[in-house]
Amino acid sequence: MTETEQPATVLRAETTKPNRRDFLAASVTGASLSCARRERRKPNVVVIITDDQGYGDLACHGNPTLRTPNLDGLHGESVRFTDFHVDPLCAPTRAALLTGRYAYRTGVTSAYAGRSILRRDEATLADILGRAGYRCGLFGKWHLGDNWPYRPNERGFHDTVVCWSGGVTQAADWWGNDYFDDTYYRNNTPERFNGYCTDVFFDEALRFVDENADRPFFLFVPTNAPHAPYWVSERYSEPYSRMGIEEPRASFYGMIENIDENLGRLRTKLADLGIEDNTILIFITDNGSAAGWQNGPNAGMRAGKGSNYDGGHRVPFFIRWPAGGVEGGVDCDELAAHIDVLPTILELADVDPPERRLDGSSLVPLLRRDGRGDFPRDRVHVIQHQQVRRDGEYQMESPRPFFHSAALTNRWRLVGGEELYEIGTDPGQRLDVSDNHPDVVARLRSAYQAWWNDVTRRFDEFLEIPVGSEEAPLVRLTSFDWYTGGPPNQRVIRAAPIEGPWVEGFWAIEVVRSGRYRVILRERPPAANYPIAGDTASLTIGEHTSKRRVPAGAAAVHFDVDLDRGKTTMAATFSTRAGQSRGAYFAYVQLTKPS
Repeated sequence: MTETEQPATVLRAETTKPNRRDFLAASVTGASLSCARRERRKPNVVVIITDDQGYGDLACHGNPTLRTPNLDGLHGESVRFTDFHVDPLCAPTRAALLTGRYAYRTGVTSAYAGRSILRRDEATLADILGRAGYRCGLFGKWHLGDNWPYRPNERGFHDTVVCWSGGVTQAADWWGNDYFDDTYYRNNTPERFNGYCTDVFFDEALRFVDENADRPFFLFVPTNAPHAPYWVSERYSEPYSRMGIEEPRASFYGMIENIDENLGRLRTKLADLGIEDNTILIFITDNGSAAGWQNGPNAGMRAGKGSNYDGGHRVPFFIRWPAGGVEGGVDCDELAAHIDVLPTILELADVDPPERRLDGSSLVPLLRRDGRGDFPRDRVHVIQHQQVRRDGEYQMESPRPFFHSAALTNRWRLVGGEELYEIGTDPGQRLDVSDNHPDVVARLRSAYQAWWNDVTRRFDEFLEIPVGSEEAPLVRLTSFDWYTGGPPNQRVIRAAPIEGPWVEGFWAIEVVRSGRYRVILRERPPAANYPIAGDTASLTIGEHTSKRRVPAGAAAVHFDVDLDRGKTTMAATFSTRAGQSRGAYFAYVQLTKPS
């Protein structure tokens, strides 16, 4: 099916926070655990991760206006980690969560610009659970590669409905999607759905649960909400507007309330099928708050999404599993992170871990007393990303140690390698005490440097997108995956017919088979039927450049080129007579004659 065809349409039909009590006293014994495993089938696993919702964007975390009754209820029944950390951006968090390894090790260091693709040699949680007999489904935002072999169906998931790129309205997403009645990809084939995006993804999750209720399953629901643009039915946003909450926060809160409603639907389905108590249910968010922190409550933290202060990466983490002896209604203040999720799930499900090194540690010793050793309480956890401008340039291609980093312990935060905060007494990170504790600064800098030297060994490697394979005969490349950066979303592309942005980038590709290739360049995809704003098209593959005049009114220009098998780079531009040049936002590559 091509993008010019019409996809099929599918119609889809207050708790109070418990008093804090001793954490380990609420655990079960190892003997009880062994007995429980003999008496039941393997647990189902459900992981829900929302996009850009921060720690303070829940009523149960003290937000006085946001209505989240279902999340509050889950909070009351779960073990809640109060010092849980992810990366400050969405794609790195997903990579770390699904692999149990630092995102820098997996190749994912940014939310776009060629650095949001998960390396082919990484094993995901779906790969591992699938080999153990689980049926694996993903419904929502993938954000770890839009082309073969990086898509979720090639990474262990059997049943998927996803939006591409970093979410709805971004460059590789179906052109014209707007959160309502959109086209998503079912197992890599476009299909039209009726309804709001979050409702659709949960509809598919409920279907998946129904179809797999009699077998162990792994359900991953990574919502694209409440990520910008903040579009939601007035039914959800208007109550917050009436409270005097201004946009975009009113709509942001409305999107979260809709997610909460859908969580309630999912829990009802699990309960009706009699499988809720034997389901490991995890709720987490992918980074700090995007629209809630600046004028709203933020749990006393500094900054929000993208920041290396705690407001950028400390998030909610709830885990519920009554049948497995995980007793809820308690807080755990131990420093924990996204890299710990995979080893935790594998141990709870009694599934062997992969042979390769994991950076995370199982949280099971913190969930209950089972005689398997202590959790490493003295570890140093590091967060960092390079998607920040410095000296006018993005840092994705010229990474610098300590830049936009934080080294974390239970007691300390070393920010940027220089600022030191004692987090227990200064959760807002207002008082830099580095001068008073040079020994702590030295120790954390040393730990950070060891981490950096380890995880960046392959940083210079590109994540090539294969072309010419039998599995994907036609490959669509978008500006979302340009190295050096570029327009990551359709709103920017739509706003740039003549005046810019005058930006360019290149793709890293791997020619799988030698032969003659046709490369079609577009400013917008076929569905837009939009004329190119330029006079000359240029295509550079490796060191060879070809140019063609753009016919007046043409929406596409094609080149026929001979390519040898191997890894290379590809850049494409449209230029004007005035000498201005803009990258071609879309390129379609197909092998027409193998050699």
